[in-house]
Amino acid sequence: MNYRHIYHAGNFADVFKHIVLMRLLDHLKHKEKPFFLLDTHAGIGLYDLDSEQAQKTGEASDGILRLQNAKVRQSAVQAYLDMVAEFKGLYPGSPKIMQRLMRESDRLVVNELHPDDREILRAAISRDPCVRVEGMDGYLALKALLPPLEKRGLVLVDPPFEVADEFSRMVKGLQNAHERWATGIYAFWYPIKCRRAVQGYHEALHKTGIRKIVAADFYLRAPADPELLNGCGMVLVNPPWTLATELNTIMGELVPLLADKTGSYYWTQIAGE
Repeated sequence: MNYRHIYHAGNFADVFKHIVLMRLLDHLKHKEKPFFLLDTHAGIGLYDLDSEQAQKTGEASDGILRLQNAKVRQSAVQAYLDMVAEFKGLYPGSPKIMQRLMRESDRLVVNELHPDDREILRAAISRDPCVRVEGMDGYLALKALLPPLEKRGLVLVDPPFEVADEFSRMVKGLQNAHERWATGIYAFWYPIKCRRAVQGYHEALHKTGIRKIVAADFYLRAPADPELLNGCGMVLVNPPWTLATELNTIMGELVPLLADKTGSYYWTQIAGE
């Protein structure tokens, strides 16, 4: 995709990813014990959708801006819109969503390899004592920062897909992380251009032997043209057991709002019951 996130901030894939992320965070907060959060490819944290870069693609117009003008019924979708509104004209990336929704007892590490983006991210975090900024390769972070002292938590992996073997790197990254911390929740985001690549990714995950792997895939359209971003997905490891029902309901509203009649949503059990 040759991707810096400012060009894609607030698009349909962000909306989908961030709503799923918020549901996972909400489940973690059901228990009082502190939890650990890691964002391996964090970006800059906050995005100006009126900037030259964002306006160049205009992808937010079919994502968050379209959703803000829609009639929303689902409480989870409305909670997402309310959270975005709190940032008063800026669009929050995953680090700011995690920071906003975590508690004082919880801990967050945000990792961004790009030095300029990392400094912008550091400023966006604003010296929060519960948040630490790191600057290593995202997959190295899965080795270096796990397991955490906390026994509960979530790892978000949202790579830029600038290399051809990103799916293979994600599989290996999950294996390395899971060997260190088998009880954590993992969320791996990926673009969908053609079904063959996604099916190969899911098959490779199944072969790892890791239990409790599912995938949530959101299609804007049938992936007939592999040059287009036709959808996106999230592989979830150790997801809350109620999440499938929740997302099926949420996506029943979200898909028609963002994709009209061409969209679809699929929940796939990759491993486990």
